[in-house]
Amino acid sequence: MKLLPLTALALLACAPRPAPGDGDLQPVSTTQQGGSSSQDTTSGTTPDPSPAMSSDQDPEEATASESTPASEEVITLGAGCFWCTEAVYERLEGVLDAVSGYMGGHVENPTYREICGKKTGHIEVTEVRFDPRVISAGEILEWFWRMHDPTSWDRQGADAGPQYRSAVFFHSEAQKEEAERQIAAINASDTFSSPIVTEVRPAERFWPAEDYHQDYYSLNGEQGYCRMVIRPKLQKLDLGN
Repeated sequence: MKLLPLTALALLACAPRPAPGDGDLQPVSTTQQGGSSSQDTTSGTTPDPSPAMSSDQDPEEATASESTPASEEVITLGAGCFWCTEAVYERLEGVLDAVSGYMGGHVENPTYREICGKKTGHIEVTEVRFDPRVISAGEILEWFWRMHDPTSWDRQGADAGPQYRSAVFFHSEAQKEEAERQIAAINASDTFSSPIVTEVRPAERFWPAEDYHQDYYSLNGEQGYCRMVIRPKLQKLDLGN
């Protein structure tokens, strides 16, 4: 798959997402796609169509260091809106799965509403499982720098807050070294006008986000945010619609 050079790709920061609890911003099922949407996309958070819903994940599944087959690796990435990050990685050859969730905080089993309160310390992340025989950790990271603005602290476009921090949660020393090597190389190349501020941290416990966040773009492609933000991002990255 072709990688666009950083210098040829304008920064694709996410536009603001609808506020949680907006009753007219329910996710669209697969049978409802194709209609027009008149959503408000002027606030900085994802809609919460089920305020009472909690992340009731099985604790055995909510770990950052699960054993994986030799043909798989895991890396966890924070690049702003996890809807956007998930949509990009799901389209890359060699990526086996991309799951939206939360990492890095101090609250057990956090809910999306708690994350939006900006007091749990969690970052919106995507856990990327990939086959290193097809796509390397280095290539995963090259896409990471392209899909968001790694020079922006706690903000991607109008999405602002600590949950939108740019972060690489590494699952091996090799991943850490590769992330640090790429950051140094990019900073030395003056690709961006400001230095990269992405945090490189060891993976912590991963909490999958609520079900309605998973595969969001694939299931809700006609939602306003998907049409106005995610789709143009995919097109500019030459990843289709």
